[in-house]
Amino acid sequence: MGCDGGTIPKRHELVKGPKKVEKVDKDAELVAQWNYCTLSQEILRRPIVACELGRLYNKDAVIEFLLDKSAEKALGKAASHIKSIKNVTELKLSDNPAWEGDKGNTKGDKHDDLQRARFICPVVGLEMNGRHRFCFLWCCGCVFSERALKEIKAEVCHTCGAAFQDDDVIVLNGTKEDVDVLKTRMEERRLRAKLEKKSQGHQKLRQGSLKKPALILERRKPTWLPEAQVGLVVAPGRC
Repeated sequence: MGCDGGTIPKRHELVKGPKKVEKVDKDAELVAQWNYCTLSQEILRRPIVACELGRLYNKDAVIEFLLDKSAEKALGKAASHIKSIKNVTELKLSDNPAWEGDKGNTKGDKHDDLQRARFICPVVGLEMNGRHRFCFLWCCGCVFSERALKEIKAEVCHTCGAAFQDDDVIVLNGTKEDVDVLKTRMEERRLRAKLEKKSQGHQKLRQGSLKKPALILERRKPTWLPEAQVGLVVAPGRC
């Protein structure tokens, strides 16, 4: 079972295509996740928003989706958890000075620079290209690398100074395990908001009920005649 020269081929010489294909597919997936809208599949343009599961969208695509949730839209499944514009947060992104933007060639055609990331971490300068874990704060929308949050621990946002809790930290384009954790947090966050809204409604209703007896008493209060008119009142049957 040798070759023409009597040599036996090694395994890596026979199997080397799939590894290259797998790397190309992974790189293409990273480019898609970090440069294109999850809904419209168009290039990400400001204003860019993210959902509670860490997916990236163009804001106008989310608004269009909320206005027209057609069953024919297959990509709508990726945003089925978005019920209103309140379920996304507009991101505050830091531009990458090395990104060349729309480049034009001699023929006048333009294309986006996908070799470098458009945005970077404002704290440590890492590029937001999928090779480093990035996250954003749900309370304010500021975006950082996970390394920055771990190395410079603080209870306030590094950019705007807004106070945040651990539940406010949402990983962008995370792993399946990350998404499972974020989904649980999302459900808990929405349940708390629903209970708070219900509690506020009951409180307003209770306050309205307390005001009604006072209004009834005010309406039933007898009208007293001035002293000058008391003598003019004639009892019935004595005219």
